[in-house]
Amino acid sequence: MFSQVEAQTTKVLIKTNMGNMKAILWDDTPKHRDEFIRLVKSKHFDGTLFYRCVKNFVIQGGSSDSRNAQPGQHIGYGEEAINIDSEFKKNRFHQLGALCAPRQPDKINMLKVSDISQFYIVRGRVIPDTILDKMELVVNVPIKRKLKEMYYTPRKAELEQLKASGDKKAYNTLLREIKDKIAVEYSISDYKKFTDEQRAAYTTQGGAPELDGEYTVFGQVVEGLDVLKKINNLKVDKNDRPLTDVKIKVEIINE
Repeated sequence: MFSQVEAQTTKVLIKTNMGNMKAILWDDTPKHRDEFIRLVKSKHFDGTLFYRCVKNFVIQGGSSDSRNAQPGQHIGYGEEAINIDSEFKKNRFHQLGALCAPRQPDKINMLKVSDISQFYIVRGRVIPDTILDKMELVVNVPIKRKLKEMYYTPRKAELEQLKASGDKKAYNTLLREIKDKIAVEYSISDYKKFTDEQRAAYTTQGGAPELDGEYTVFGQVVEGLDVLKKINNLKVDKNDRPLTDVKIKVEIINE
């Protein structure tokens, strides 16, 4: 179900009063892995809550504000952010059980820097291929339109003159030059293309593909998905805080 699980060096046990989840930390996101290990060893997460549960989306926990929070109390981001540069990997995506780092919004965080003082785990939902196709188009069509305006539109009149003159060689040469520039720029843009692995996961197990490339995925729950689903199904208040407190304790179980 999950890729490259056996190759990872660190596992953690996320204990809760509703059951436990075992997760691996990805070795190819070393900044997040190492900082998460440091925080676990310092007991940073112990006694905090899964304070945000959005049905069929995510459960989020670890905020220091949640420790000893009174029932109904609004829980914020905590005392201090612990910022880590993003580590986006195409093969680390928001499938069911993905362990991820939240962050501040783009308007104050253009580089998408993570705040690993807390974490979230993806519950998600099953996404059909047709929806994944539409998600790609929503991102890619504006990119292609902009590139066309940059490279094709300024040369359109020149192309039309060459075509009218009957100079096919010059016309084709210029058209190929324009298309090559567009292709190069598109290849280094933030275009969206779901891999076969992503599509297989999202169309069967589910996830939250809209978060890919926006938030860093640094681990994967490999045991206890039933616990994840149980927590995600809890009744919540207007701030998405579960009416039943779900306390967290995290341990390293091997390195």
